[in-house]
Amino acid sequence: MIAVLEHKFFLSEILGRKVFLKNQRIGRLSDLVIIETGKVPEVSHLVVGRSYGYPSLLLPWDKVSLISNTEIVFDIVEPYDYERPPPEGSILLKDHILDKKILDMDDHEVEVVYDVKLVYQSGKLYVSEVDFSRHRLLRRMGLKKLANWMADHSEDATVSWMYVQTLPEHIGTFKGHVKLSVLKENIRDIHPVDLADILEELDGDQRLAVFNEIDPEHASDTLEEVEPRVQRELINAMKKERAAQLINAMSPAQAADILAILPTAEADEILMLIDKESATKVQKIIDQHDENIMLFTTQKYMKMPAAMPAKDFMADYRKFARGMDVIMYVYVSDGNDTLQGVVDLRELLAAEPERTLGEIMMDNVISLNPDESLSDAVEIFCRYSFRAIPVTDSEERLLGVVSYHDIKGIKPRLD
Repeated sequence: MIAVLEHKFFLSEILGRKVFLKNQRIGRLSDLVIIETGKVPEVSHLVVGRSYGYPSLLLPWDKVSLISNTEIVFDIVEPYDYERPPPEGSILLKDHILDKKILDMDDHEVEVVYDVKLVYQSGKLYVSEVDFSRHRLLRRMGLKKLANWMADHSEDATVSWMYVQTLPEHIGTFKGHVKLSVLKENIRDIHPVDLADILEELDGDQRLAVFNEIDPEHASDTLEEVEPRVQRELINAMKKERAAQLINAMSPAQAADILAILPTAEADEILMLIDKESATKVQKIIDQHDENIMLFTTQKYMKMPAAMPAKDFMADYRKFARGMDVIMYVYVSDGNDTLQGVVDLRELLAAEPERTLGEIMMDNVISLNPDESLSDAVEIFCRYSFRAIPVTDSEERLLGVVSYHDIKGIKPRLD
């Protein structure tokens, strides 16, 4: 059984980790060998570089006993039987994939592979995605603060390995590019920020032609990212019904940001076409921040008893999370709806299966009361970086939950 402290890795972060055979330090990880056994490949061997002229080692994945955030330990005593390079035809993630261009099936350049995401599951390590996000490049350059800022202000830009064509059987010293099995214009994984950059560089007619080909959900996300001047041009050029469709898919706060830059008559016309409940919230956000927080709560969150074992919850997680607005937290309550604690999904994934939610939960819960305002909620989100905040009454009864998604984009008010 492998002891793994992380269940998701990035290639650039695991390369260079210290490697031990039992208690003997032997070198550093220099590459990973993968085999394409299905839709996503799995890691079969680890290549370990050694100093002082010693030959590199090719160590099998099934001999790994521990992966921590600083070292990798193998259940091997002596290195001599493993002193050999990867066999000819092996696929090496660092040598053959990292920093290669991504081409679509028509050989149009999409991006560059800045990193590779790996996922540990059921004793095996799989390659799940190629990552071309700018913050992964910045992290590799050592600019972690800037990378973290970019990560907080944008979503990951990745392509699932399922889109990657099978690599050459006789790969040798592969000098080609990573090739996809879809057309560039059909790749929905390209981040809206990148699409926004492209739109901003086009002239008006080209911009509208490209934007009209984007599916509504992706177009809505992209519209949020383009600069206000381009937002106005796009909305002015499209039918108000389409504008309403895109804005209706946004959170109320994001919709308010866009409508606030439009002429009042145009904004009012679009507000008349979107969902009435959303329109009310949007208008209130445009007008002021002092609206009661209960207007922005959802009842679609996961609420469970303290006695439930972690394994039982995780076994039915898909069922519990289906249709919910808040899926990263579990709110632990008793039969009277008294909030006893909150469990982060990440804590659940790392917990021993037999432990109960009551044993895992954080019982010192920061919450809002029903008399507080939208401004109060914005300040708490900014201070603690929560993804959702519960609303409770004076007796700690759970009244609802405010999702960050529904108010993101609102700036804290300066009094």
